[in-house]
Amino acid sequence: MSNVLVEKKGAAGWITFNDPARHNAMSLDMWAAVGPALESFAADDEIKVVVVTGAGGKAFVSGANISQFDKLRTSADAVAEYERVAEGAQQALYDFPKPTIARIQGYCIGGGLNLSLCCDIRIASQASSFSLPAGKMGLGYRYTAIRNLVTVVGPARALDIFLSARRFKAEEALEMGLIHFMQPDESFDAFVDDYAAKIQANAPLTLRAGKTMIREFQKMPADSDAERMRELVMQCFASEDYQEGKRAFAEKRAPQFKGR
Repeated sequence: MSNVLVEKKGAAGWITFNDPARHNAMSLDMWAAVGPALESFAADDEIKVVVVTGAGGKAFVSGANISQFDKLRTSADAVAEYERVAEGAQQALYDFPKPTIARIQGYCIGGGLNLSLCCDIRIASQASSFSLPAGKMGLGYRYTAIRNLVTVVGPARALDIFLSARRFKAEEALEMGLIHFMQPDESFDAFVDDYAAKIQANAPLTLRAGKTMIREFQKMPADSDAERMRELVMQCFASEDYQEGKRAFAEKRAPQFKGR
C-alpha cells in the first residue's frame, strides 16, 4: 500500500500522507512522492484546488520518520541528500500555481507544520495540536522553513514557537494566525469541502495571478546570506547535540545538550 495517496475528487486533487501507524511521519520516499503528485495536478486543467492531508484522523504529519535518521540523516552526504529531497518537496508545494489547502486533523509537528505553511490555506480540527520541536532533537531547521513561519505569524511568535519547542492547541494556533479556520470534528469535513468548492467556483487565471503576486512579496531579501544559513543547518546535523538528541528520543529520556 502506498504511503502517499494521490486522488482526483471532482475538481480537487488530494494528496494524503498514508502511514497512520507512525502518525504519518515523513519518510524519504514520501517526500519524493510529493513533487510528481503536484506535477500531475498542475498539468490537469480540471483540477482547480489541491487538498493536502493525513490519513487516520489522528495526524496531518507528525514530523520526519525518526527511524530513518541513523541511515539518512547522519553523514554529511546523507543529510545533504535528505535535505535536497525534502526541501524540493516543500518548495514544490510552496510554489504550486494552483490554490492549496492543508486539511489538518491531529498532530501537525515539525516538518508537518512546515508542509502546512507551504499551503495557501490551513483548516484544522479543534483537537489538532502543533509544535516545532527541532530544538529538542538538536537538528537544523532550514532557512525557507523559518521564512514560512515568520511570514505567517511574525518574528515574535515565530521565536516563541521555535525557541520553546512547546506544543499548543488549535485554539492558540487560530489566535496567532497560524491557521485560518478551526472546526469541531462533526463539521470539519463539510467545512473543508465547502471551502474547496468556493475556490473551485472562482476564475483560475485570476487566482493564479494573485497567488503569484503574493508569493513575490514573500521572497527572501536579495541580500540574504543563504549559504551561511545552509552552513548553520549543517553544523547542527554535524554536532554532538544532534547525536544526543537522537539517542535521547530512542531511549525516551530528556536530552543532555552541551552546545557542541
